[in-house]
Amino acid sequence: MAIKFQYNKTALNELEKRLKARTRALPTIKSKESALRMEVKKAKAEAGRREKELHSKMEEMEGFSRLFTEFKPDLISVGDVELGVCKIAGVRIPRLGKIDFQVKEYPLFDAPLWYADGLLLLQDLVRIGIESEILSCKVSLLDSARKKTTQKVNLYEKVQIPGYNEAIRKIKRFIEDEENLSKSAQKIVKSRHAQEAEL
Repeated sequence: MAIKFQYNKTALNELEKRLKARTRALPTIKSKESALRMEVKKAKAEAGRREKELHSKMEEMEGFSRLFTEFKPDLISVGDVELGVCKIAGVRIPRLGKIDFQVKEYPLFDAPLWYADGLLLLQDLVRIGIESEILSCKVSLLDSARKKTTQKVNLYEKVQIPGYNEAIRKIKRFIEDEENLSKSAQKIVKSRHAQEAEL
């Protein structure tokens, strides 16, 4: 990215302001990036644990699969899922609140004995599935924010700060050269005036 500038003191002051702002912001952005990197790592680990937990519950349920043929599918449903929002390093992340299950009443004496345990097992499976989905969303949001922050760090470190330094150096050299030429021209004019005065 080429930085456009003019060879004057106004442009020099403007570039110095921009450089100062980026230099001051860089440590903050770097710490945000490292915090996001840690949070992504934690969220991925948690998502992996939830996924394993879901698979182990599903395997545990395979023993009951023949029993669930008697189970009425409309007996339980998810009524409401409360979602909150929390901020991690400035990124808004969904947070799972309460899951409201709606269980229809069933005749306790006519239903198989395992229905109560089956309902609890299904609620547990659904809860883990929803948590797993929220965690994958969290990982996606945090990873996206981390990538953007890394790009910004690289932009500042590798492009803008060196570019501003180079532009400031060029302007300062130009202004110094211009002042030196002006002083030289003044000396020449002074010496001519002195020679003319002697004649």
